[in-house]
Amino acid sequence: MVAPQPFYEDRGTPIAMRQVLLALSELGRQVDLLTYPVGADVGIEGLRIFRSANPFRFESVPVGLSLRKIVLDIPLTVSLRSRLARGQYSCVHAVEEAAFPAALYASQHGIPLLYDMQSSLAEQLGRLGPLNFRPTRWMLDATERWLLKMSSVVVTSAGLAQRVRRMVPQASVREWHFPSAPSGADPSDVARLRQSLGLRSSDRVVLYSGTFEAYQGLPELIGAIPLVRERFPNVTFVFVGAASSEPELASAAPYIESGALRVVDRQPRHEMPAFLAMADVLVSARAYGGNLPLKIFDYLAASRPIVATDIPTHRTVLSEERAVLVSPTTDALAQGIMSVLADPEHASQLAAAGRQYAKTHLGWGRFVQAVSQLYDEVERHAVA
Repeated sequence: MVAPQPFYEDRGTPIAMRQVLLALSELGRQVDLLTYPVGADVGIEGLRIFRSANPFRFESVPVGLSLRKIVLDIPLTVSLRSRLARGQYSCVHAVEEAAFPAALYASQHGIPLLYDMQSSLAEQLGRLGPLNFRPTRWMLDATERWLLKMSSVVVTSAGLAQRVRRMVPQASVREWHFPSAPSGADPSDVARLRQSLGLRSSDRVVLYSGTFEAYQGLPELIGAIPLVRERFPNVTFVFVGAASSEPELASAAPYIESGALRVVDRQPRHEMPAFLAMADVLVSARAYGGNLPLKIFDYLAASRPIVATDIPTHRTVLSEERAVLVSPTTDALAQGIMSVLADPEHASQLAAAGRQYAKTHLGWGRFVQAVSQLYDEVERHAVA
């Protein structure tokens, strides 16, 4: 497995990778992981971690595209070439942009390639100002189409398989449905958390967790704060997942100062059950993007009502039975949140339906079985 990520850190793709590695270990698979020279080592049976060079002594890598990430991809690619030349591997599992060099090197060695498409790089890059021109977007799509054709099997975040089939109809593609994290939280931990945030017993909480990237729709959610509090003055918004500086919070300063909004730094994964248990409403305000945010799987297991934007990505696991789905606008988000706060019976029904879906479809055993079937399919390509 080659992953251009700081592994391990408690954030999106590294969390997903760790779950896959744990499943492979349970299946008795031996895995060499080649990753960035940043992150904490983890002990997983059958796993060896190899880290690429760090000529500039980077100690962190920000979420999303960055110059630091591009620089680190160069020694990662060199290490990948070296490892494939020396090792005997049944397949290469390449995550995100690492799949491009992996496609070339795997082909040279006759090794099947599993492309782990956590997001559409063409879609992401095409939204950047300098690249947001029709000829450039066409070139990005053509490059992505080449990679999909070179891959033996493609596994995508939930919501992206449709894009793959549209671009390359003959592609062998599956979608990840990651297991939900355990949702139990000790009431005393929840009480301490509320106290540390300065919340009164009468305060109700609307919680967002995740990165603070532009596609997450935080400006619209921030705009909903005064609308919700006008009707429910005892509501406090809590955003969990901030990094050192967050441009998306520029418009939030008055609400932070007034106490209407609490902003919390990124938390270790084991701390999140208390945050989710504290919430009266869980929100995913994502504005666009073809990949389903991992937090949705944990939201479903948390036995809390969900308000999410009605975009195709969310629709892969959410429905009107399990969430209030609204347009990605400030007014619609505010109305959705207020509809849950005003109707405890409906809120309870949504929470119960989400929890039941998680128990039925997002259990650990089901995930391990899906990983086993995925690798069986890759091996069939090796035989072919």
